[in-house]
Amino acid sequence: MARDEFPGWHGTTIIGVRKGGKVVVAGDGQVSLGQTVIKGSARKVRRLKPGGYEVVCGFAGSTADAFTLLERLESKLEATPGQLQRASVELAKDWRTDKYLQKLEAMLIVTDGSELYIITGAGDVLEPEHGIAAIGSGGNYALAAARGMLDTDKDAETIAREAMQIAADICVYTNGNLTVEVIEV
Repeated sequence: MARDEFPGWHGTTIIGVRKGGKVVVAGDGQVSLGQTVIKGSARKVRRLKPGGYEVVCGFAGSTADAFTLLERLESKLEATPGQLQRASVELAKDWRTDKYLQKLEAMLIVTDGSELYIITGAGDVLEPEHGIAAIGSGGNYALAAARGMLDTDKDAETIAREAMQIAADICVYTNGNLTVEVIEV
C-alpha cells in the first residue's frame, strides 16, 4: 500500500505547562489507525536521566520514530550535560539534515523544569509563549484550554489535567487515560 493511501496513525495529545516552579507534561493514551482505536493505554510521556540530568519528554507521531528521536536526544544530553537547549538544537539540526532522520514523523515536547521546548523535524526548537506547549491531534484544543486557565489559581498539574480532559472531549483521537510527569525547577 502506498504511503499516501495508508490511513495513518492518529491519536496523541501532549501538553506541557509551566507554572509556579513546576513543569507538567501530560499525554493521553490513545493510538488509532484510521477510525479504529488500537490501544487506549499507550505511554507517550517519558522521563530520561542521562548522567543524572533529568528531562521529561512527550511525543506525538509514529512511536518507533519518536523512540529513535528520544534515543538521539539522550545521547545529545550525555554529550552536553545540563544543556537542554544545546542538545535540542543539535538534535533538530541532525533531524533536518540526516537523510535517515528526515523521514521520521514525530514531534517532541522536552523540559528540564527550567526550559520547555517543542522540537520538530523542520529544524525548529520552539520555546512556547505563556509557558504552555502542546502537540498532536488534540494539541490546539489542549493549548487553548490551558491558556484559558493560566491566570487562575490552579497549579500546573491541574491545568494540564483539565486541558487534556477538554481535548479528550473534543478530539476523537484523544482519550482521558493520562500519563503525567512533573518536574520542578
